[in-house]
Amino acid sequence: MNGPHTHDVIIAGAGLAGATFALAAAQGGLRVALIDPQPFSAQLAPTFDGRSTAIAWSTFRMLDVLGLGERLRPHACRMDHILVTDGRRPGAASKAASPAFLRFDAAEVGDATGGEPLGYLVENRQIRAALAGLIAASDIDLMAPASVVAVETSPSRATVTLADGTALTAPLVIGAEGRGSLVRSAAGIETVGWRYGQSGVVATVRLDRDHGNVAHEYFLPHGPFAILPLTDRRASLVWTETTRAAEALRDASDEAFQSHLMRRFGEFVGTATPEGPRFVYPLALELATRLTAPRTALIGDAAHGVHPVAGQGLNMGLKDAAALAEVLIEALRLGEDIGSETVLDRYARWRRFDIMALAAGFDAFVRLFSNDIAPIRLARDLGMAAVNRIGPLRKAFMGEAGGATGDLPRLLRGEAV
Repeated sequence: MNGPHTHDVIIAGAGLAGATFALAAAQGGLRVALIDPQPFSAQLAPTFDGRSTAIAWSTFRMLDVLGLGERLRPHACRMDHILVTDGRRPGAASKAASPAFLRFDAAEVGDATGGEPLGYLVENRQIRAALAGLIAASDIDLMAPASVVAVETSPSRATVTLADGTALTAPLVIGAEGRGSLVRSAAGIETVGWRYGQSGVVATVRLDRDHGNVAHEYFLPHGPFAILPLTDRRASLVWTETTRAAEALRDASDEAFQSHLMRRFGEFVGTATPEGPRFVYPLALELATRLTAPRTALIGDAAHGVHPVAGQGLNMGLKDAAALAEVLIEALRLGEDIGSETVLDRYARWRRFDIMALAAGFDAFVRLFSNDIAPIRLARDLGMAAVNRIGPLRKAFMGEAGGATGDLPRLLRGEAV
């Protein structure tokens, strides 16, 4: 590398993707600085992030390799079945399968997955807690709270300036600070995308009967309504509505919210009692036009913000982290300049097609299902019926959802880098 540096990589953003990348990079021998405006203690509060994440089974292999899996398993709920319904009301999924009904069972692909579920549901705060514990015990130079206010690059280095005037230099800076990425803006990388006019209401409910490790996804005219199984007989709701309706649900009294919820929820899992605060997240598609720039790389939501319809947003971000870590660690071992265009182009070429294909697929899915136009409803119902009856096609969907297709980074294959 050109000249001495205290760090090999500087990561802006200690969210789930950024912190996981930091662990992978540090375990591979890179000297890492991790910067975030929020102290880790604030990120662990139940009110900081009310979401839960469906972690694909291949992604969980990565977490196992990094040492996170052992900490997360007590808080992870298996998804052994996924039931998908197209209808005008959720209760349709509790009835016998109709042409507008899909069922995915982990047992169907058990031989290929070694008995793994279709995925694991984990509350984001539990993932943050596991990451915080491992980062505290590592050699990662954690700076939180600290804010990045400027990023400059030269042919040989990136310089990151913090709000207190501290300047850090390294061969490479990573933008992992989400959709409003300052690193991305400083690199002159533009974004394309659009808003859906929808927001997701996220809440946790306690059920009065067991959920059986079943995830339900209802495609209703105003958007998807998901019931995702959590540990301790609880479920995470992702309730998509128009933004105005979503904000009204968030601000409603507990009694009014539960009344609306039970009308939407149906009776098939009994009474659902809300627990904790409710959150509203606006839904939009935002894609960076490039994943890299001189001395700069993007991962996670800084590179791609997608609709949560398939629950793959974090899985995409963690696949970015695994791919970039592998590219950089191999380059380091070969004595290459890890921030060079040649090295960064390997990462961009590896991830570009997968990101674009998934983002386009999710967007098409949302547009196809979030309406009540009769001819479109008929076409999608016929399509769902066909998938439900063709075993190999159904298994292919499950393989894709499990993140086990394509050119996987070693971490997602369960191998250390």
